[in-house]
Amino acid sequence: MASAICKSNAAAKTLFDRASALLRYDLLAVCTSGPAERLNATDVSQPAIFVASLAALEEVKTTLPQVPAEVVATAGLSLGEYTALVFAGALSFEDGLRVVKARGEAMQRAAEATPSGMVALIGSDVAEVESLVAEARAAGTIEIANFLCPGNTVVSGTNAAIERLEQIGLERGGIRATRLAVAGAFHTAIMTPADEKLATALGEVTLVPARIPVWSNVDAAPHTDPTEIGRLLVQQVLSPVRWEETLRGLLAAGIEKFYEIGPGRVLAGLMKRVHRKADFVNITV
Repeated sequence: MASAICKSNAAAKTLFDRASALLRYDLLAVCTSGPAERLNATDVSQPAIFVASLAALEEVKTTLPQVPAEVVATAGLSLGEYTALVFAGALSFEDGLRVVKARGEAMQRAAEATPSGMVALIGSDVAEVESLVAEARAAGTIEIANFLCPGNTVVSGTNAAIERLEQIGLERGGIRATRLAVAGAFHTAIMTPADEKLATALGEVTLVPARIPVWSNVDAAPHTDPTEIGRLLVQQVLSPVRWEETLRGLLAAGIEKFYEIGPGRVLAGLMKRVHRKADFVNITV
């Protein structure tokens, strides 16, 4: 991840250099050479994805210089909301990285404290997922964590509850459940007290009014006020990501063209499930 863009774009490489100085380890080396188990650890993967996404933004500035000034709103899925906030001017790069570092470390500790995970349910509607979750709660904590798009909902819970949900799905037949390669049950109460650690980290940086609206994962609504943004970021750690509502809100606001920056093309795929003809451009790293 990020090797090619850092070779071709000096501004992207500079971001990684600045990040490495703050983190006190060579982030680009971990992104390009691993080892995979270190890169996949939440406390490392969150800073890595954050910096790589902003490196992709530098590529947008180089290859499509007119685009940043034309953007009227921004959003990011879970961790991606921090990239959106930096682009919108609500957070500096360094302050954003400090908060993301603290967030990743706190969520990693919460995941280690309670063996847990996440599973994507593909092809099931929300009502069916809610029914599965309600029945699986007998085995432990389990909640819907991501409302991504029609037919794609992610559930987080303790390992025992996830296993029970998978068993129920097999018994009912025709339910496709896919485990996600994550450290724990993100966007549920299992992440407590990561929300408190994040609140402390946010209190140590400067949030300013965003120059364009940033759509929050918590309420699927646009925000520019720094106090509201900070409050919602803390809530986001324990709250489900309302991504489908966010996409529909952006479309209803009249936005016709979208740019996805960062690793992969997942967001474009989700948008196509919401609005098949959406105009989507990917800048990947």
